[in-house]
Amino acid sequence: MEESLNLSETFAEFKDYKNIDRETLMRILGDVFHTILAKKYGNNENFEVIVNVDRGDLEILKFREVVEDGEVENELTQIAYSDAIKIEPDFELGDEVTEKERISNFGRREILALRQNLIAKILEYEKDIIYKKYEKRIGELVTGEVSQVWRKEILVLDDEGVELVLPKSEQIPADKYKKGDTLTAVVLRVEMKTSVPLIIISRTAPTFLERLMENEIPEVYDGLITIKNIVRAPGERAKVLVESYDDRIDPVGACVGMKGSRIHSIVRELRNENIDVINYTSNINLLISRALSPAKISAIEIDEENKTANVFMKADQVSLAIGKGGYNIKLASRLSGYEIDVFRDDEVDEDDVDLNEFNDEFDQWIIDVFKGIGCDTAKSVLKLSREELIQRTDLEEETVDEVIASVKKELEIE
Repeated sequence: MEESLNLSETFAEFKDYKNIDRETLMRILGDVFHTILAKKYGNNENFEVIVNVDRGDLEILKFREVVEDGEVENELTQIAYSDAIKIEPDFELGDEVTEKERISNFGRREILALRQNLIAKILEYEKDIIYKKYEKRIGELVTGEVSQVWRKEILVLDDEGVELVLPKSEQIPADKYKKGDTLTAVVLRVEMKTSVPLIIISRTAPTFLERLMENEIPEVYDGLITIKNIVRAPGERAKVLVESYDDRIDPVGACVGMKGSRIHSIVRELRNENIDVINYTSNINLLISRALSPAKISAIEIDEENKTANVFMKADQVSLAIGKGGYNIKLASRLSGYEIDVFRDDEVDEDDVDLNEFNDEFDQWIIDVFKGIGCDTAKSVLKLSREELIQRTDLEEETVDEVIASVKKELEIE
């Protein structure tokens, strides 16, 4: 009884492992005992470890052949007849004697080695279970509780206490979390790092937005609406290309919902990221036109060989096409697969001056920033207020003032 109790205390801590069931734990325990027996006696062929899952215990049986007295060559596998009949009087030569291996036969060092071996086996098994579980969940949503917030990453625990890592690069810029907050992300990838499963989650991946749409929009979940492509500037803007094979379903309207009811919760989860839902078409001209919305296009020149598109529009539409920070045109290019350049289609003003003419006064990168917001001529710079120029270019106020002053001087404007 004492031996059994000591063994029970030795392994009691393993009963609470969350990712391993009782049956598996007992099977591992049996395997470990087989290993210890082989190490102790040289082999374990004449031993049987019987695991009782219901009771949570095990017993070790040793089998030996009955041989004549004086002919025992191996005490591990043979027993003398005179010793056998002490166990059971009916034994005869050649019979197999079954005995229980006493726990007391194992020394303190062997019990310690057994325990350490068991710990290693269980941890290895748990790591393997976690790795395989999350490898199958790549691309799925996962929700957990923020455990630690560091400068470069956030540690999240799922409902089973498994550690998930949200790197800074996979966080939306406006994300602000503290310990105890609930966080939702998508499983990006699973790696083995020094034999430990490293589960990376993401809130910036296009797949994250796709899964959120599946959750909020029944037609997407049911496959009635197909998401063809998603491009994102996380926290700023996203463009989602959708298609329906049922003519009765308006894919854009279904995704947005009445007064934006369906898309609203997704936008909130993405920290107010603007989401443009675009109806797919194989007509590249029409696709680019839709992708540059809300800007209105006058004409498009497509170069299919070089995958470029020259888009012409009225002057007041250029800034809309480019968008804040240039996100609209960048995402439209990625969505369509064509490098898009925007040109004004209004009549040339002979009194106007191309902004490149000022490259002797300003670095080219400053000129490129202005051109990036649609200000490619001197007069186009003056069409925007000083405040708008500062906000859109994100340049220093002093730099913007210098450009405005140079432009006015060139155009002889007081």
